[in-house]
Amino acid sequence: MRKPVRKPFILLLVVVLVMSLRPSVGSADGNRGGLPLGPPDLREKRETQPLAPGVTYTRIVRGQPSEKDLFTVDVAFHATREEAEREAARLRSDGHRPRVKPIRERAPDDPREGPLGYLVRVGAFSDESEAEELKQELTAQGYSGLRVVYTGEDGGPTTGPWVVHVLEIDPRSFKGNLVPQLGKDRIQGRETLSSMVGRTGALAGVNGGYFVVGETDGTPGDLAGTSVINGRVLSEAVRGRTSLVLPSDSGQGARVAPVSTELEVLAANGVRRELDGLNRRPGLIRGCGGSGGDRPTEEPKHDYTCTDDSELIRFTSAFGDQTPGGEGTEAVLDASGRVLEIRTDRGGPIPEKGSVLAATGEARGWLQQYARPGTRLTFETRVQAGRHRLPLSPRMHILNGGPRLLKDGEPAITAVREGFHWKENPEFYYRFGARRNPRTLAGITEQGRLLLVTVDGRNPGTSIGASFKESARILKALGAREGLNLDGGGSTTMTVEDRVVNHPSDPTGERPIADALLIRE
Repeated sequence: MRKPVRKPFILLLVVVLVMSLRPSVGSADGNRGGLPLGPPDLREKRETQPLAPGVTYTRIVRGQPSEKDLFTVDVAFHATREEAEREAARLRSDGHRPRVKPIRERAPDDPREGPLGYLVRVGAFSDESEAEELKQELTAQGYSGLRVVYTGEDGGPTTGPWVVHVLEIDPRSFKGNLVPQLGKDRIQGRETLSSMVGRTGALAGVNGGYFVVGETDGTPGDLAGTSVINGRVLSEAVRGRTSLVLPSDSGQGARVAPVSTELEVLAANGVRRELDGLNRRPGLIRGCGGSGGDRPTEEPKHDYTCTDDSELIRFTSAFGDQTPGGEGTEAVLDASGRVLEIRTDRGGPIPEKGSVLAATGEARGWLQQYARPGTRLTFETRVQAGRHRLPLSPRMHILNGGPRLLKDGEPAITAVREGFHWKENPEFYYRFGARRNPRTLAGITEQGRLLLVTVDGRNPGTSIGASFKESARILKALGAREGLNLDGGGSTTMTVEDRVVNHPSDPTGERPIADALLIRE
């Protein structure tokens, strides 16, 4: 006959065993619950793997597919209900049964009220191929701009599922390095994350910041925002956009802050001129947020390319071997800033230890007047993080991103301020911020731990991604007090040791990226 005392003993033993198996992510900062994704009673599984002293990797799988989530065709997004109803009437006349869905979620820092817009949809299918067939039928009827979408990615209530990967670095015990890495060691050279990790021998890594993809937007691989590696500013800021600041190689003192850059060139007689940018094609400003007459705006505007026909751009060997060709004037400088030669057209070699100043439009006159062979030019570079000027020490690194997601432990999504909302096209914020997408995130805990997080997406039935709001909640649940969004979508990639642990969403697989953040022992 059993003694009653054994039941509480067994219960205590089970509790101790369960607690001992809980992952470390979030526990150091007071969070021991599941991720705040979907209903609170969803099943969640965590597996944690120590990689090195002070570095752990955790894989979190939460939720399951919902029978309510289906495939449909987005026909149009309109700013007013009247426009949406006219679109719906046309669809009905063509034999379809459209739905008009108000999109009520605006960016958290958007001062305007009311619906963001109205979405017109047709069809509801459990099989994606049926939605594709409907899209082809609508295309034949003269409709354009069609999208096959999965309603689980809308941003509304669902049960998931979600797959989240977390690298946690504790600088107090980590003895290695946490540093950005350029693809193929130069701005013009994009490279997959797994290739970067393999050739550098890194322990783990995630993709980095935003960059130019197509030739029409500039030089592919150009960082669309701040890039500072080993104290060298390689790319100017998208003014005031949130970035990840790493004052040391170990990640000690990491912070999330709005970053701005001020770049100037001084002639021998002290005459100053603003440098419009670094290591990018003159006239094309990806992400905007520049100065000096950029059109149509000098404010940040994500995934948009502003233009300026009068620019002075400095190229260093970090760009590559040659400057981009085109009309304009170039001054070739040695390492001390002494002008070696003047080129009457743009496009030519970049000295390994020197630089090239490329001028277009009005800037050509300044360069021709003050950059005569034998004269010396000097450069001034100032980097601001919030209200503070950053010292550009050899151990200083900055990775571009945006928008901010967390501040002082609470959601603080600055999407409008950082250009992720287009006033003339409210659909942009809906697609980019309100809907669920693959995400790469960075967070910093109260104790100074760094969290690098990827959320898989665009993979119905396996992982549906996260919205900006969900991304902020994920970081907070993992223990972060400060956090930001990095480049996502098809760029979202995480490697651990010699394997890609997440599921990149591009149909072709892992995407070549401009830069990464690597963990090296």
